Amino acid sequence: MTRTPDVLCIGAMLWDVIGRAPRRMAPGADVPGRIRHLPGGVALNVAVALARWGLAPAVLSAVGRDPEGEALVAEANRLGVLTDRLTRDAGLPTDCYMGIEDSEGLIAAIADAHSLEQAGAAILSPLDVLDWTGPVVLDGNLTQDLLDAIARDRRLARADLRVVPASPGKAERLEPLIAARRGCFYLNRLEAEILAGRACPDAASAAEAVVARGAARVLVTDGPNPAAEAMAGGVTLTHCPPSVTVARVTGAGDCFLAAHLSAELNNLPRDAALTRAVEASAAHVSGKDVP
Repeated sequence: MTRTPDVLCIGAMLWDVIGRAPRRMAPGADVPGRIRHLPGGVALNVAVALARWGLAPAVLSAVGRDPEGEALVAEANRLGVLTDRLTRDAGLPTDCYMGIEDSEGLIAAIADAHSLEQAGAAILSPLDVLDWTGPVVLDGNLTQDLLDAIARDRRLARADLRVVPASPGKAERLEPLIAARRGCFYLNRLEAEILAGRACPDAASAAEAVVARGAARVLVTDGPNPAAEAMAGGVTLTHCPPSVTVARVTGAGDCFLAAHLSAELNNLPRDAALTRAVEASAAHVSGKDVP
């Protein structure tokens, strides 16, 4: 029988190809380093992190029936992710993300999510047989048209939406959800500034600025600086991450979201949930997996 998930993660499931150099890189640099092939995509990254917190997450995404897709599904299953609700199209290749990191962080990245975009609303078909009222993680790799449709989708009318833009370049895709006053948003400061329409000096002011635009609740990270949570009619919280040596960057925001959501599903108060999220993200950046 198909297992009922605790959380639905809707968005990208692909292979990450991450090249990392142990020192700073200038434009055009050609340096020695390490290249890793890892299961990735925001939806899958969050699902894997949720599974580590003891939850049963399912991913709604598009994965090809090519060898890359078969290997990706097998690895996701091994990591505790439910994959029986995926859209599998033999005519679509499995998507891929390529990133370059140095000792200071992300240098550049390209996300090839064309198969996810082409699949479109087909990835939501499992909702037809799910009376879903639980948490749903949405990532900005979905097209703006699909995000707009999700904001009005009756099948998700009672869902607890948790929204992440995937990258600053995709932050504006979230406007329909802000306009609909749907969801809790997880942003870095640059993404929050894009949605706020202005520069902000810190995470707290950035989170408050997005709330002022209409979002009910916003969490903002700012690298090694304090993270913040703001909500309409509530007190803004902040928490400073511990100082760590940077070993990786890709996926830190996904770890933050998963730790925060798992904390709230375990009924931790707002301040404790924010603390768990900040510390889990810092541990990920340092090269550790938590819990």
